[in-house]
Amino acid sequence: MRYKRVLTIAGSDSGGGAGIQADIKTISACGCYAMSAITAITVQNTLGVSGVYPLPTNAIEEQIDAVISDIGVDAVKIGMLHSSEVILGVKRTLEKHNIVNLVLDPVMVSTSGHILMQDEAIETLKSELLTYARVITPNIPEAEIILGKKILKQSELPIYAKELSNNGKVSVLLKAGHMDGNELIDIFYNAETDETIELKSARLDTRNTHGTGCTLSSAVASYLAQGLPLNEAVISAKDYINSAIINGAEYEIGAGHGPVHHFWKYWK
Repeated sequence: MRYKRVLTIAGSDSGGGAGIQADIKTISACGCYAMSAITAITVQNTLGVSGVYPLPTNAIEEQIDAVISDIGVDAVKIGMLHSSEVILGVKRTLEKHNIVNLVLDPVMVSTSGHILMQDEAIETLKSELLTYARVITPNIPEAEIILGKKILKQSELPIYAKELSNNGKVSVLLKAGHMDGNELIDIFYNAETDETIELKSARLDTRNTHGTGCTLSSAVASYLAQGLPLNEAVISAKDYINSAIINGAEYEIGAGHGPVHHFWKYWK
């Protein structure tokens, strides 16, 4: 018997709600074997990020090489990459292993507003990784940074999702959590089939939303690792995060933004 294997390349969240910790929980809950390459250690809790300590690029590359060369990989999720050097190093290392299912969550700013990426790294991310991935999962602020323009209306999201695809080179899951309205409508543009899908869910009034982006992108990677078609993998991931938010809404943990409930299927 063989596990379906997912590698997450991201920063560590000491509070456990986002980053590597959320990725490992999600990958495990979605039925895959989780591996990790830590890019930075963040000092954070539910109130926010108070420090970021990057790891050397060679240490990140060696982690990736170590797990893929021995264990292998069916999908890779990329989260926080703080510098141009790290971005180039990660891409260079992954290119050696012919990765097919690569999901990029372009993490730039934390929920509390802490900047997690250097300015020059944003340009490197846009030129080197956005078109290298199979799927990218930006939220509205991240999409605005990538596009260089404000997104003001829900009706504009399908247009901008397609624009983010860089002429159909990468599929785009554009998350609508920062838009107004009682209904949340994420947009998925499948660049491989040139179709656009609306992913609807009711907006829930809860402060436990820390790590939703990490969780969603890791779920997409997990379902791709299991061999689901692209649309089905994204729809399944959306269902997973929606249920994780619903089931974690009433918990109290910390004084700020708590996590979603990654193990809602299993904890009774």
